[in-house]
Amino acid sequence: MSSDLDSGELLNANLTATPELDELYEDFAAHHLAPLWTQASEVLTFHPRSDAVPFVWRWDDLYPLAARAGALVPVGRGGERRAIALANPGLGGAPYATPTIWAAIQYLGPRETAPEHRHAQNAFRFVVEGEGVWTVVNGDPVAMRRGDFLLTPGWNFHGHHNDTDSPMAWIDGLDVPLSDHIDIGFFEYGSERVTDEASPEISRSERLWAYPGLRPLSALDDRVSSPIAAYRWEYTDRAVAEQLRLEDEGHPATVEQGHAAIRYVNPTTGGDVMPTLRAEFHRLRDGTKTRTRHEVGSSVWQVFEGSGTFVIDGVRHTLNRGDLAVVPSWIPWSIEAESEFDLFRFNDGPVIERLGFARTLIVDEP
Repeated sequence: MSSDLDSGELLNANLTATPELDELYEDFAAHHLAPLWTQASEVLTFHPRSDAVPFVWRWDDLYPLAARAGALVPVGRGGERRAIALANPGLGGAPYATPTIWAAIQYLGPRETAPEHRHAQNAFRFVVEGEGVWTVVNGDPVAMRRGDFLLTPGWNFHGHHNDTDSPMAWIDGLDVPLSDHIDIGFFEYGSERVTDEASPEISRSERLWAYPGLRPLSALDDRVSSPIAAYRWEYTDRAVAEQLRLEDEGHPATVEQGHAAIRYVNPTTGGDVMPTLRAEFHRLRDGTKTRTRHEVGSSVWQVFEGSGTFVIDGVRHTLNRGDLAVVPSWIPWSIEAESEFDLFRFNDGPVIERLGFARTLIVDEP
């Protein structure tokens, strides 16, 4: 069987058009039926073929647009959040970065409060710059600062308040498209403001849970999502820095030469922070080039610091601080660091792996 033909052509190779066949197709349509052999190339593909396309959003475009929205669009009931979704050009206008991931820049102005609500979808926030906002998750105020990764698992009430005279923006990630496809969405309004307007340095969840290798005996039950509300930058920075130092000392610690990376985990299971979303942080030394990879499942990357080139499906994209790039399922990608290059990555890995569809192809460069 030759791969030069698609599967639809192969299955139709011996069909000859006849009046009887035309009548059969008309009767299929009248009864809302669709024969596989006329559309096999759409459902039986030789490899994943996403409608999403590789795309790059520039922070220098996103932030000014969010600031303009801040001047014109209030935060409150109805719209709920001043969040501007990344709409992949391949998805027909849908507000999705990929078929499984919703990503947006959210902007909160000085002294503003976004009211509380909750939804079945899982959510997180990653802060590429700024501070002064607290996200309140189930009544627990959690400070948001540059480099922090913050969780809002599904069906947790949450709102945000800005205690400063300066605006702040960050990236939201949710599993909204996946939730839409499998029809599990619920939503409920909460407090008109937030249930606790305090601004503590450290949240209650961190006080209980955020100690490496230590777990409170008062909470030994496993959780579906991580109980840690915020993964702080100082620990992430130290973790990837020490991997590179260990590499310098001749010890195995990095995923590739010059490429350190960590995965944020749920301390109660050792697995992903949420059942539908995976999050990682990568640091590449200046001059490091990764091998080319194909992966089942889609990813969104954001540059935290530095500059480098993403090669996505053979096209080179130079990325700088704040820029975001989407890599659809099975599209080849690699990274070339032009300085020390820090990157935040999130994807649908937990879903892909749980369903048994995970596959990665690493291409050895010539």
